[in-house]
Amino acid sequence: MFNSYSTIAWVASVDKHIENPHREVEYGYKGSTSAGTFFNFLNALGDVAFAYAGHNVVLEIQATIPSSPEKPSKGPMWWGVLVAYFVVALCYFPVALIGYWVFGNSVEDNILTSLDKPTWLIVTANMFVVVHVIGSYQVCNNTISSLLITFS
Repeated sequence: MFNSYSTIAWVASVDKHIENPHREVEYGYKGSTSAGTFFNFLNALGDVAFAYAGHNVVLEIQATIPSSPEKPSKGPMWWGVLVAYFVVALCYFPVALIGYWVFGNSVEDNILTSLDKPTWLIVTANMFVVVHVIGSYQVCNNTISSLLITFS
């Protein structure tokens, strides 16, 4: 689901640029004062921290993997984390870079809001988000349940 809606976001952005390539786009800071720029920077840091919020579940998952002194769970978890962050970056960076290239500093927090059309594509991408969130809830809920059973 994550791959689907991020791909929709950047492909639709490129399509919007192809439709109107000579559009005026501003790439400067949104904030007109130094305080506004500073608070926008802090907001951006919060967005990045929220985007990679899944790392707090990693230790819970590692606790459920069988581990022994001869074969610690650290190795498979390290590779799993590297692959997971690579896939996440592979999905986020095209959306961020292409979205900024097409819309500049006028891009909305949700890039799908910046697109406007076609409505059916935006609705489809939002449905992918809903399915993704519902599926993520189940994974996190099952992980917490299995930890409670393991430690009780």
